[in-house]
Amino acid sequence: MKNSLKLALSSLAVLALAACGSGSPTGGTEGDVDGGGNGALEQITVGVIPIVDTAPIWLGDDQGFFEEEGLDLTIETATGGAAIVPGIQSGSYDFAFSNLISLMVANDRGLSMKVVANGITTTGDTNSDVGSVLVKADSDITAPKDLAGKKVSVNNLSNIGDTTISELVDRDGGDASTIDFVEVPFPDAPAALENGIVDAAWILEPFQSTALDEGARMLMANFAEFDPELDVAVYFTTSDYIDENPELTEKFTRAMNKSLEYAQQNPDAVRDIVGTYTQISDEVRAEMVLPRFRTEINRDSAQKLGEAAQKYGTLGNPADLDKLLP
Repeated sequence: MKNSLKLALSSLAVLALAACGSGSPTGGTEGDVDGGGNGALEQITVGVIPIVDTAPIWLGDDQGFFEEEGLDLTIETATGGAAIVPGIQSGSYDFAFSNLISLMVANDRGLSMKVVANGITTTGDTNSDVGSVLVKADSDITAPKDLAGKKVSVNNLSNIGDTTISELVDRDGGDASTIDFVEVPFPDAPAALENGIVDAAWILEPFQSTALDEGARMLMANFAEFDPELDVAVYFTTSDYIDENPELTEKFTRAMNKSLEYAQQNPDAVRDIVGTYTQISDEVRAEMVLPRFRTEINRDSAQKLGEAAQKYGTLGNPADLDKLLP
C-alpha cells in the first residue's frame, strides 16, 4: 500500500542551497572558452543534487581534474531527482547524477539512459552506512519483518528506498506487500518519526546522524544489507549524446574517475567541500557517515537491484543492464 503523505513540517535548510555557476550545455561544442595556454576548453553542464553524495564532482572541479581533460565544467543544482532525467532529455544538462533505479525506470519507459561513471557505493557496513531505516528508541519494531503492516516513510515511492526495504522484509520472513509506504522528504522524516506520524523512517545523511543523536534507533542499513557492494547512484547521459560526443564523454569519465578516487582518499576534503555548497553545519559534517567512492561498477549488485525493482512493481520489465551500464 503506497500513499503520498504531505506533512506540515518545517524542512531543514540543507537543500535550500546556492546553485553554483550558470550557463548552458554545449553538446560538445568546442572552442567556446579560452583555456589559457592549453587551448580552448569544451563546455559541459552537469546536473546534480547538492548533497553529500555529489562531493566528488565539486572536489574534482576544485582540484582542476576537469580542466586537465580540456573541460570547462558548470555544475547546476536541482532540488530533487525528479528534475534530473527531464533535464538530460531536454538538453539542459550534458551529464547528470541519479540513483540507479531512477535510470532503470526511465529506460523501462522507453528512454535511453547510459551510465558513464560511478557515483556512490554503500559502505557495506551494516552498522554504519549512509542511510538506514530508523525507529523510535522504545519501538517494538526490532527486526525487518516487524515492518509488515507498519507505516514507513521514504523520500520517493517506487524507487530505491522502498525496493530495498521490501526485499529485506521479505528475506526476514515478513510480508512486504502489507507495508504502508508514504512519501516524506528526508529533512522532515526525523520529525515524522518522533511525532508518531510514521512507525519507521528511511533517512539518509546528514539527517540520519541528526535523528540518531536525538534518540532514534537503527533498525537496518538497507543498502548495506541488501548487498554490501551495491552502487547506489551514478553519473549518466543519453545513449544518443554518447554516440554524438564520444571523445567528450571519455574526457568526462576520466575526470570523474579522478574525482571519485580523490574523494575516497581524502575524506576530510569531502567534509570541507560539502560546506561550500550546502548549509550543513561543521558539527554535522564532522559526524556524518560518508559513502564509498569508487570507479568500478558492480554489475552483480545492479542485477540484483533490477530484479528486486521488477519483483516489487517498480519496473514492468527486466532491467536491461547492457543498455544501462558501460
